[in-house]
Amino acid sequence: MSWVHHGDVRVYYEVHGSGPGVAFVHGSGGHHAAWWQQVAALRDDYPVITADLRGFGCSRWEGEHDSAAFPGDIVAVLDAVAASGGPDRAVLVGQSIGAAAALRAALDRPDRAAGVVLAHSLGGLRHPELAALVAADRDAAVKLPVLDRLLTPQFRAEHPDRAFLFQQMGTFNTAKMADLRNLGSNGPTLDELNAAPFPVLLLAGERDSVLSPATVQRAGELLPRARVEIVPGAPHSMYWETPGLFNDALRRFLAEVAV
Repeated sequence: MSWVHHGDVRVYYEVHGSGPGVAFVHGSGGHHAAWWQQVAALRDDYPVITADLRGFGCSRWEGEHDSAAFPGDIVAVLDAVAASGGPDRAVLVGQSIGAAAALRAALDRPDRAAGVVLAHSLGGLRHPELAALVAADRDAAVKLPVLDRLLTPQFRAEHPDRAFLFQQMGTFNTAKMADLRNLGSNGPTLDELNAAPFPVLLLAGERDSVLSPATVQRAGELLPRARVEIVPGAPHSMYWETPGLFNDALRRFLAEVAV
């Protein structure tokens, strides 16, 4: 358990394991502990870095919940890990809204990024066609109850304990989705991302109710250097509901790029 100062906030983070680094960035309902099924699976092969963005988990913050500060929180953690003898670079894995922060952190400090995984998100990518597709996906998603967008009814029926824990994760956060300003406001252009010096994986689930596989596939067509993996049968919260599928997809990417 460690802390690093970024501006007026103490950012909480943990490091588990040793080797080439993997840093996880949570979504709006999560925090560092949301990655429990990834830490246990990967820590024997990689140092797994988990952190709480400001307003989430242990990183308390009394100011306005401005997501423009999130990339700096991530970079502060990566710098602290490197300064303490950990890996100089890590593959950044961002889930949902955490993907935009992870991508911007990597673009701002490519010396710290061995790669980026955009899980169930386009990372705030600025492109008119993709923006229209994302908006259409969102319009369809808001017609569903919030929990139906995140976890499938079948999973909730078969695993009520894990579904309950998923919902409880958000109770540790002071920042709520409605509070977050500037989400995706500093996203990269296609040219900026295509020129990035690190590999990118667009990871999505076939059953994602928030961002459709078709939208992710189209983003991949516009980003010829990016890898695209659509996981059969996986929902939006793949990391939680089908962690084996999520972890296997990560391992395939990490085996290629982690250094």
